[in-house]
Amino acid sequence: MSETATSPDQPKTGEWALITGASRGIGAAIAQALAADGYGVLLNYRSNHEAASAVEAQIREAGGVAERLCFDVADATASGEAMTALVAGDKVVSVLVNNAGVSADTAFPAMEREAWERVLAPTLDGFYNVTRPLVMPMVRRRRGRIINISSVSGLIGNRGQVNYSAAKAGLIGATRSLARELAKRKITVNAVAPGLIDTDMSEDAPAEMIKHIPMRRMGTAEEVAKLVRFLASPDAAYITGQVIAIDGGLT
Repeated sequence: MSETATSPDQPKTGEWALITGASRGIGAAIAQALAADGYGVLLNYRSNHEAASAVEAQIREAGGVAERLCFDVADATASGEAMTALVAGDKVVSVLVNNAGVSADTAFPAMEREAWERVLAPTLDGFYNVTRPLVMPMVRRRRGRIINISSVSGLIGNRGQVNYSAAKAGLIGATRSLARELAKRKITVNAVAPGLIDTDMSEDAPAEMIKHIPMRRMGTAEEVAKLVRFLASPDAAYITGQVIAIDGGLT
């Protein structure tokens, strides 16, 4: 299923940023931050039309440009159709933020294959499905920012998250390799690894987890968005292949 809401408005920069999983949490905060910098933002989401519409409305009310782009990044066919149409259109996508992901925590002996595949698909297949079509257009323009949202679970692991940690660690490996391939084309590829962030995904996190964070608090989606905003900016032109943890000192 796909749905695109169009707008006659053009972004101030003349360029667009595509954020996957942008209907809530970290993705929504990143979209709002990049819109504030003058990018038109493409809000990818899988099914929550109401939430995506709310983010779109907030960006437009603030004077930004936003459009919704509904497709499941884990679905190769749906992603292929959406990305082919996007690349063939008139939008110059210079920033890609691979943020879409889910968790399905359980002890590994009890983890069924469905839980394994459900977590790895949006992160790793989603990275491939969305990133690959945009790479050559970026190469031809010799400009681009690819920012992958990983996790501290991909750096240090976490009990009950073998699937999630594997997905996020795989994304880190992809980040470092792709950065080497694209550096001479002036395209940067970096990863952001959030720790415990106050979003819907962390609402069931045990309170004692905060005791292990040196800052003794959760981070906010807006703090993660500010880091992504920097990595997307001209000031970060010499930063590539890096994994930056934003976790209150946890790692």
